[in-house]
Amino acid sequence: MKVSTLGFGLAALLATTGGALAQQCENPPAIRFSIIPTEETIQELTLYKPIVDLLSKNTGKKVEFYMPTSYASVIEAMLGNWVDVAVHGPASYVIGNEKSKNIEVFATYAKAKGIFQQEGPGYHAVLVARKGSKFTDIKALKGAVVALADPASTSGNLLPRVEFADQIGKVELEDYFGKVVYSGSHDKSAIAVAEGKADAAFVATHRLDNVIQRNLAKAEDFTVLWTSRLVPQDPFTYRGQLCADLKQKIRDTFLNLHNEATAQQFLKNLQSVKFVPMEAKDYDIIRDLRKAEEEAKKKRG
Repeated sequence: MKVSTLGFGLAALLATTGGALAQQCENPPAIRFSIIPTEETIQELTLYKPIVDLLSKNTGKKVEFYMPTSYASVIEAMLGNWVDVAVHGPASYVIGNEKSKNIEVFATYAKAKGIFQQEGPGYHAVLVARKGSKFTDIKALKGAVVALADPASTSGNLLPRVEFADQIGKVELEDYFGKVVYSGSHDKSAIAVAEGKADAAFVATHRLDNVIQRNLAKAEDFTVLWTSRLVPQDPFTYRGQLCADLKQKIRDTFLNLHNEATAQQFLKNLQSVKFVPMEAKDYDIIRDLRKAEEEAKKKRG
C-alpha cells in the first residue's frame, strides 16, 4: 500500500511540476526589436516603423528598438534577453542558434526579381570586380585586394572561405589574395569596388542591388566573376522563452504583411513580395558550410 501511495504521489507531483513548467514562459510588457547593422541602420529603422506599429497593435505591447553595433551584438543581445525579436544574417543566426536553441527562426522574406537578385526566399553571394578593370576572371585576382563584409556574414565571409575556396585549390583567402580586408558591411564592400578602393568584393546579390538602387553605384560598374549556391534570406527570429500566444502574434504579423496596406512600402523597400515561414532546418546549408570550414581549419592546423 505504501508503495502504491508513493507511486500515486509521485505521479501527481510530476503532473503538477510538468504543468508548472509548461506554463513558465515570458510575456514581457514591451518587445525589444533589433536588426543587423548596415550602412544605413538609422534609415532602415525608419523603414521598419510601419511594421513596428503593426507589431505593437497586434501584440498590444510597446516595441522598443535595440541599436546594434555588429552582427555579434544582436546575437549577444538575444542570448542576454535584451532583445526579443531580431533579424540576423543566416550565418549569425546559426552561430546564435548553436549557442542557444532559444533563438528560433520563424520567417524570412521572398525577394522580387532585381538587378542581380533572383525571385524567392534566397540569394547568392557574388564576387564582383569593377567592370573595365584588368580583373576579368578569378585567376586575374590572385594577389589583389579583396573586401569581405563582416566575420559573421554568410555571403560576405562564410561562403567565400568555404565554397569559393574550392575554386582556388582549397587554400586560405589570405594565401590567394594579396590583401583581405573587412569593410564592415556589404554596402561598403560594393562601394569600395565601385570607387577603386578594393579590387574585388564578396557581396550578397540583394545587398548589391540595394547599393545600386540608392544611387551609390551603377549596375554597369560591376562584373560578376563567381556566384555561390542559393542561400536562404535573413532569418527573422524570436526568443524561445516567449509565450506561445505572443510568438504566434509576432509570426502572424510578419506572414500577413502582404495583406496590410501600411506594409506595402516596407515590402517594396525590401524588394519583397511577401514573408514566408521558415524553420531551423531551412538553414542547414549554413550549418554544412560552417562544418566544412571547421574541418578545413583542422586539416590546415
